[in-house]
Amino acid sequence: MTDASPPRHKRSGLFAPIGLFVIVLIGWSIWWFVLAGQVRQQLDQRVEAMRAGGWDVTYSRMSTTGWPFRVRVAAEHVSVTAPSGLAVAAPQLAAEANAWDPNKWVLIVGDGLVVDRPGKGKVAVRGQAIRASVHGLTQRWPNIAVELARPEFTAHEGAEAFPISRAERVELYVRPHLAPAGSPGVDTSVDVLFRLIDAEGRPGGPVEGMARNGKLTAQIETVIEDADRLQGADAAGVFAAWTRAGGRFTAVRGELSAGDSRATLSSDVLSAQADGRLQGTISLQAVKPMAAIAGLAQSGSGSVNRMGAAGATAAAAVRGDEDMALELTFRDGRTFLGPFAIVPAPKLF
Repeated sequence: MTDASPPRHKRSGLFAPIGLFVIVLIGWSIWWFVLAGQVRQQLDQRVEAMRAGGWDVTYSRMSTTGWPFRVRVAAEHVSVTAPSGLAVAAPQLAAEANAWDPNKWVLIVGDGLVVDRPGKGKVAVRGQAIRASVHGLTQRWPNIAVELARPEFTAHEGAEAFPISRAERVELYVRPHLAPAGSPGVDTSVDVLFRLIDAEGRPGGPVEGMARNGKLTAQIETVIEDADRLQGADAAGVFAAWTRAGGRFTAVRGELSAGDSRATLSSDVLSAQADGRLQGTISLQAVKPMAAIAGLAQSGSGSVNRMGAAGATAAAAVRGDEDMALELTFRDGRTFLGPFAIVPAPKLF
């Protein structure tokens, strides 16, 4: 009786998964390099379009990395100057997205940035983190989030002082306007939310005066109508064409706290004058407003009308310092609390 030899297993089956993996890896790598090339091409086209529109854009040492799962575009010594003269410069700037979802990008600023304000000079911004995200690039209006964690603001020598010295957080969110389909203006409007959390004013400035050595927190939300007018820019700034076309802020709502003072605010409509100064009326429901108004009057800021602020303080003292309804009116380039002009009206451009 002869022994049957054991059956031999084919080894080709062991190589099938490896071959499949290699094919997938090659295909994915081709996709990654095509995507990275498209990103660089679109970025170059966008930069050239900005330069043709009067923007000054410079950078050095641009690189594309991140294989296999991310696409990361990084550059050094980035400087972007708008036709209005507003400029932002950063020593390091990077944008990255998942290779399988190039519709969402995260922008990261390394080692702080410098903002050059037309007529006011430069202010350095440093913090624990400075980043932004953009997603929904195929939408008419993408979703945008800007976040500064523990930022510090330092004006350069010879520049106008910045009202805030530091804050716990600064946040800005923009999204397509949420309203039922077919509502008037829904396709041309965007929702905006701004948060300033635990901000400290510069020594002797209006914010420090209002907060009485405490901290300022603000949350403002609004709808920007005719937002498509914000896409252009000229020497006056991005809001200039929007203002000339009758652009408005609607459904303005917010909350403010400065030291022991609190207020909720609302306005149906705000707009801007031809010179960029805000105009309209904001209703305030305030708690203990006298401390903030008195601190503003005593601040060392040259922008504060001390006589007007003192008058508003006296009027508040007569009415008491508990809950009270007030109105802030922006007109003729100034901010009025009742009949008293206290500070210049906010300037959009």
